[in-house]
Amino acid sequence: MGSQSPLRVMSWLADTATLSRLQFAVTAIFHMLWPVLTTGLAIFLVIVEGMWLRTRNPDYYHHARFWSKLYVLNFGIGVASGLPMEFQIGTNWAPFSEAVGDFFGSILGFEGAMAFMLEAGFLGIMLFGWNRVPPPIHYLATMMVAFGANLSTFWILAANSWMQTPAGTLLQDGHFQVLDYFRIIFNPFMVVSVSHMFLATLETSLFMVGGISAWYLLRDREAEFFRRSFVIVLSALIAIAPLQIWVGHLSGEQVWEYQPTKLAAMEAQWKTIPAGETAPWSVLAWPDTQAETNRWSLEVPQALGWILEFQPRLSRPLKGLSEWEPRDRPSMVGLVFYAFRVMVGIGFALAGLMLLTGLQWLRGRLTRDRWLLWGWVLAAPLGYIAVESGWIVRCVGRQPWLVYGQLRTLDSASDVPAGAVASSLGTFLLLYSVLFVTALFFGRRILLKGPDRQLPLPETIPAEPAVVES
Repeated sequence: MGSQSPLRVMSWLADTATLSRLQFAVTAIFHMLWPVLTTGLAIFLVIVEGMWLRTRNPDYYHHARFWSKLYVLNFGIGVASGLPMEFQIGTNWAPFSEAVGDFFGSILGFEGAMAFMLEAGFLGIMLFGWNRVPPPIHYLATMMVAFGANLSTFWILAANSWMQTPAGTLLQDGHFQVLDYFRIIFNPFMVVSVSHMFLATLETSLFMVGGISAWYLLRDREAEFFRRSFVIVLSALIAIAPLQIWVGHLSGEQVWEYQPTKLAAMEAQWKTIPAGETAPWSVLAWPDTQAETNRWSLEVPQALGWILEFQPRLSRPLKGLSEWEPRDRPSMVGLVFYAFRVMVGIGFALAGLMLLTGLQWLRGRLTRDRWLLWGWVLAAPLGYIAVESGWIVRCVGRQPWLVYGQLRTLDSASDVPAGAVASSLGTFLLLYSVLFVTALFFGRRILLKGPDRQLPLPETIPAEPAVVES
């Protein structure tokens, strides 16, 4: 986080690889906003539609109709913003595409054919089939949409996890040869990564639903209706919020084992801590990559061991960044350090809000305290920030490697003019800004209009007119 001269900044921005990284970061950060909600909201739709089929309470049916509008809005923006990411692998990262194409293309193909097409294929039935197919068939379509959305997460995380902990391949002459597809998919990071992301999308979606429900409750609009969604959200989060914290800890343990440079950057740890010793934990710090030290830090004595292993002394060494040459370790230490703390801080804050709300629920004051409802409204976007911060830690902390320990990022960028990448980056910024404003506009319209309680219930399917033989 040291200061940089204007000349150095201009030189940095003129670099093709840097601009390609920045472009992919912009497209990935924007795209991530939309599937995060669709994957979690799809499960919420399965819950409310299932409760309608079980209880025949019209409120649950109208919940399914109302929240599906937000689902399809996110789905559309997600598709529009996600396609450029795959094209960039060929245009901006051609050497990487050539190196990993034998299996990486297959996995992304699985995501498109097995997951995206499944979700898209049943989406029409879910949205427009209420009075055209029997309720059980419609419910099957909703479940297939949810399954497809989350299957997409599985394949994408499997591919990205392989980049973090490559397995099942042999790098020979700059080309990754497939030795074992099973080991590629089920690489060391995959199970925990998929679980962590699944819980993140679900938690983010539930807090968004809860925040919107709290907003209606504050306005005393459809209060009983949105109290139902608020209760569903809280009931699910009682298990999900603490489970996410535990899975996040497991992810940190894996980083320590497989990516020690990333853990050192996450903690801004420059000096190695030998096994058997205690170490302070830096709450805040100002990392200086040039001097290989922290200019200042706010530390909690002997806390790092408790965070990593629930004990004061480390059972194994924790290597500091100074153990590696600058070219072999993350350069943006400050970004990784603070992105990690934002993610963890939000995770604990959301769990705390869930716990506080649960206590008020037990006291019979679930929706009576306006300050608590405002807390939910303000917490609605925090899950997005946590997810984005987590991906920054995951990808920026992996640097300087695109495939950790085997393929460098600088060796993976296409040899194209920097001006061309800068032009496409500017175009993406403009188009994504338009998409973002459009999404906010239509999302606001959906929320202001509210649920349509006059929609007829699809209790029966009209029989086809009988054919009269002449």
